[in-house]
This record gives sequence, C-alpha cells and structure tokens, in this order.
Amino acid sequence: MFEPTDEQRRLVRAMSGFGIPQPDIATHLGIDPKTLRKHLREELDRGSIEATAKVAQSLFNMATQGNNVAAAIFWMKARAGWREKQEVHHSGEPVVFQIVTGVPRVDTPVLTPDEPDHWETGQIIQLQRPED
Repeated sequence: MFEPTDEQRRLVRAMSGFGIPQPDIATHLGIDPKTLRKHLREELDRGSIEATAKVAQSLFNMATQGNNVAAAIFWMKARAGWREKQEVHHSGEPVVFQIVTGVPRVDTPVLTPDEPDHWETGQIIQLQRPED
C-alpha cells in the first residue's frame, strides 16, 4: 500500500500549484493517478489554491502599489466586471454572405465585387487580389 512521505506531499503541493496535470504528477511519483488522488487529495487541492492566492496577492500589489496599469486593468476586468466594449451600428437591411472555399460549381452563379447592383442573397461573390 502507498504511504506518501512528507517530501512527496510537499512535491505534490508544489507541482499542483504550478499547474502540472495530475497524470504527470502521478507518473513522476511512479503511482497511478487514482492512487495520487486517493492519498494526496488535500495536497492537490491546497497547492492549487495557495498558488492562486499568491498570484492574486502579487497582482493586487502590482495594481495598487506598483503603478502597473496592465495589472490594474486586469484586476478590474476579472474582479469588478469591467469589459472593453465595442458597439457596431448597422443601418439598413441585413447582408448575408456565403463564403465558399475551393472551386465553384459550374451551376453556381459567381459575381465580382464590381457588380454590387446585381448581388442577391445566396449568390457567391468571387474576390480576387489585385495583380501586382
């Protein structure tokens, strides 16, 4: 029966905190992932929580004391619900595009961008790069 040592407990806690997947931690210890979870569940959970708390504390300090604008913006987005907002306003009827890759079928009408007056929903518009 597997009985983890204090050193293995510290190692699992640290590896979990670094985000190393459980199957990889188990492989490193030479045990099955189920055995890892059965005998070292607390270390797996605490390692991840402690690492997150440490990073959050560091981020908070950078945002509030270190004049780190990026950290402050991240904190406000993650914790205060801030978001970057882009509004797109469209007037008129909705336009539907069909994008097809590959070679068009013979029976499919193909229009070029210089014929916008004749475009209809469901037609394929063929765009070409200008020749250099």
